[in-house]
Amino acid sequence: MEQYAGNFLARSVYFGGGTPSLMSVNQVEGLLCWIKKMFTVQSDPEISFEVNPGTVDYGYLADLRRAGINRISLGAQSFRDEELKVLGRHHTSAEAMSVLDSARKAGFDNISLDLIYGIPGQSLDDWHQTLDRAIKMKPEHMSLYCLSLEEGTPLMEGINSGESPLPDPDISADQYETAENKLGQNGYCQYEISNWARKGRECRHNKVYWRHEPYLGVGMGACSYINNVRRTNVSDIFQYMAACRGPFGAAVKEEEIIEGEVKKAEAVILSLRLNEGVCFEDVYNPAGAGACQHYGQVFNELTGYGLLESDGSLIRLTRKGRLLSNEVFWRLLPD
Repeated sequence: MEQYAGNFLARSVYFGGGTPSLMSVNQVEGLLCWIKKMFTVQSDPEISFEVNPGTVDYGYLADLRRAGINRISLGAQSFRDEELKVLGRHHTSAEAMSVLDSARKAGFDNISLDLIYGIPGQSLDDWHQTLDRAIKMKPEHMSLYCLSLEEGTPLMEGINSGESPLPDPDISADQYETAENKLGQNGYCQYEISNWARKGRECRHNKVYWRHEPYLGVGMGACSYINNVRRTNVSDIFQYMAACRGPFGAAVKEEEIIEGEVKKAEAVILSLRLNEGVCFEDVYNPAGAGACQHYGQVFNELTGYGLLESDGSLIRLTRKGRLLSNEVFWRLLPD
């Protein structure tokens, strides 16, 4: 870790992945002290902390705020109890609303809500209800994700057995467009494919990923991207604990050098996720031919399909392109 400390200006800190609220506040404070000791921390860093409804109360949140946490990310997922049951969540919609209220009382003025659409059986009207409740709670930020089905989960087993219906992709598309309209009408600006925020409340931490900037991940399964090398730690807790007692780098399970065509494609794809677009020529000339020259034919085709647009200096996804972003991204991958 020491080999990175002197080279890092920490502009943001993110406690996420798993359930960080299982830690005591003393442990959180200890980690923050360690971070400030090991790294140069920006004078006004964004320090985010993920919480699950039903796992925290006002006292815990107030202690987090006093410890220096200044942004809460609440995994509400839905404000309909029947949908939470489908997702296998253990909290209720009332608990989610209560946690947000407690966070406000604890002094948090930067709160993000995570919501899921494309849930089996979720109608467009159901999604309207969830969005209306979320907007009424006035979070500064919202992340909306289409449900991803994974083998081995109870939900997937229910779908395979016929107990639950498959998500309808047409309804999911309508739900996404509904969110774009409704959130835009209520003061939220979409700045990335899945993220909306009040002005000035965009997630600084996640922008690092989309702008292909370096980041250091610590913990089981954590990923880092430093000096064009992506590293992923082991995800087994016992292996990780044993590795922590070993030499530097012992916890790394996979390591990949990101260079050449892969680096260019990754940077283009990640940057295109942002609504602001990307100036390809400025970013990629150091790597050889500018991206407009490199991807010229593909860009022209995607523009013809109405998936990309350009103002002469920036290229960005259109509204249709955001809905069909995977159709854009796979065309930019190297052979």
